[in-house]
Amino acid sequence: MSSTDQTGAAAVADTDRAANRGLDWFNLCVANIQTGFGPFVAVYLVSQGWTQTAIGIALSIGTVTAMASQVPAGALVDALRSKATVAFISVLAFTASALMFAIYPIPLFVYLAEILHGFSSCTLGPAVAAMSLALVGRAAMGTRLGRNARYASIGNGVGAALMGACGSYVSERAVFFLTAIVTLPAVFALLPLRGVGSNAMAEKPESAELAAPALSKRAAVMQVLLDRRLLIFSACAMLFTFANAPMLPLAASTLTTKVGHLASLLIGACIVLPQLIVALGSPTVGRIADLRGRRPLLLLGFCMLPLRGVLFATLPSPALVVAIQALDGVAAACFGIMVPLITSDVAGRSGHYTLSLGVVGFAIGIGATLSTTAAGWVADHFGSQIAFLALAGVGLAATLLLLTLMPETRPPQAPGVPAAGTGTGPGVGPVSPLGMAAK
Repeated sequence: MSSTDQTGAAAVADTDRAANRGLDWFNLCVANIQTGFGPFVAVYLVSQGWTQTAIGIALSIGTVTAMASQVPAGALVDALRSKATVAFISVLAFTASALMFAIYPIPLFVYLAEILHGFSSCTLGPAVAAMSLALVGRAAMGTRLGRNARYASIGNGVGAALMGACGSYVSERAVFFLTAIVTLPAVFALLPLRGVGSNAMAEKPESAELAAPALSKRAAVMQVLLDRRLLIFSACAMLFTFANAPMLPLAASTLTTKVGHLASLLIGACIVLPQLIVALGSPTVGRIADLRGRRPLLLLGFCMLPLRGVLFATLPSPALVVAIQALDGVAAACFGIMVPLITSDVAGRSGHYTLSLGVVGFAIGIGATLSTTAAGWVADHFGSQIAFLALAGVGLAATLLLLTLMPETRPPQAPGVPAAGTGTGPGVGPVSPLGMAAK
C-alpha cells in the first residue's frame, strides 16, 4: 500500500473512531436528559399544586402521543437524509419541553411539553439506531448497540443522581432547568456524527454486493411491514412489555406496605441494580449476538420475565425483592439490544429501517399502556400475588411464542468479511472482555 493510501486509511479510521466516541457520549447525554422527564415530572407538578388526576391526564397525554407517533416518526426519520439533524432537532425539542415545565407550568404548556417530548422521543431513538447502523454496518451492529446500551445506562445513573440531588437541595423546578442545560453537551456530541452516512441503510462497502434488487417504494414498504418475522417479533415484544411494565410498580406497592419509610431506599436499589447489570453486560450481549445469533439471547431475556414474576409472588421478602430485580437487568440488556438489531435484520437494505422500528415500538407501546391498568385491577380484586402470577403467565406465553414461531434473523456472513467483534471490522476497535471497543 502506498503512503497516500495509508494516510487515507488512517484518516478514515480516525473519523470512524471519533464518530464512535461521539455516539457514545451522545447516548450518555440523552439518557441524562430523559431522566428529567421520568418520575420528576409527577413530583414537580405536585409541588405546583396539581391534583393526582390532573397529573395522570398530563402523563397520559405524553404516553398516548408517544404510542401514536411511533410509526409516523419512524417514517419521518426514514425520509430525512441526515439522521444527525433529526437527532439535533429532537434534542432541541427536549430543551423546549424542559423549559416549558420550568418557566410556566400551567396546563396548556405542560400538555404541549408532553406532546413535544413524546413525539421527539419517537424520532430520537430511531435516529440513534440509524446512525449506529450507518456507522458500523450490519456485521458489527450488535456490538455497537451494546455500547449504546452501556453508555445509556451510565447516563441514567448519573442523571438520576444529579437530578435527585438538584431536586432535594435546590428545588423541583431546578430539575428542569438542569435538564435543559444537559442538552448542550448532547448537541456537541453530535458534531463528529455529521459525516455519518446520509441514509439509515448506508452500509460498509463489503456488504454492498448482497443488496437485493430495487423494488418500487410502495412494494418495499409493504414487503417490510408484512414480513412474518417482524409481525411475530412485534407480538412477542407487546406481550413481553405487557408482562414487564407493571412488575416493579407492583413490587414497589408491596414494599411500601411492608417496610414503610424504607421503601424508597429499596425501590432505588431495585432501579439502580438492573442499570448496573445493563451497563456491564450489554457490550457482551451485543458481541455474542453478532457472533452466535439473536435467538438464544432473546430467549434468555424472555425467560427472565416469567421467572421474575413467580419469584415475586412466592418470595415477597423485601431483601429478596431487590435480588430478584437483578433478573430485570439481564432481560433489559437482551431485549433492549435485540429490538433494534432484529429490526435491522428484517428491514435489510429496504431503506425502511426506522419505519420498522416504529412498528415494533407501537406494539411495545400498546403493551405498556394496557398492562398497568390491567395489573392494577387484578391486584385490587385478587391480591398482588395473583397479579404477579398472571404477569408471569403472560411472560411465559411470550417466551413460548418466541420459541415456536420466531426464527433466527442474523444475516449470513459475507464472504471475506471479518467476523463482527474481532477488532478488524469497520469502525470498531479491539474488543475487551466486556465486549466494549478498547480505548
